[in-house]
Amino acid sequence: MATDPLSVTFAALADPTRRAILARLVSGEATVTELAEPFDMSMPAVSKHLRVLERAGLVVRGREAQWRPRRLVPAPLEQANAWLEQYRAVWEQRLDRLDDYVKELRSKEQGGA
Repeated sequence: MATDPLSVTFAALADPTRRAILARLVSGEATVTELAEPFDMSMPAVSKHLRVLERAGLVVRGREAQWRPRRLVPAPLEQANAWLEQYRAVWEQRLDRLDDYVKELRSKEQGGA
């Protein structure tokens, strides 16, 4: 089992249900019942997804009387984004080179036709 924070974050994000839960939490706190509404699964299954998100530090459980809302914690997502950003420049350079190559081919086609 991965123990470094970035691996745990990416493992939690690997599941579409968990990503959907995070997307819902972007708009504000929600109870387990509210989070479970759009899914065709049992409450225990939703709770398991929430535990994975909590272990990854992506979600925290609040406490207001009997209400236990979940809240998004953006820091792990920011760390994952920072890691991915390192590679953005590489991919942009490769795409720029591909674009230049395609333009060169088109230019040759138009010149030779």
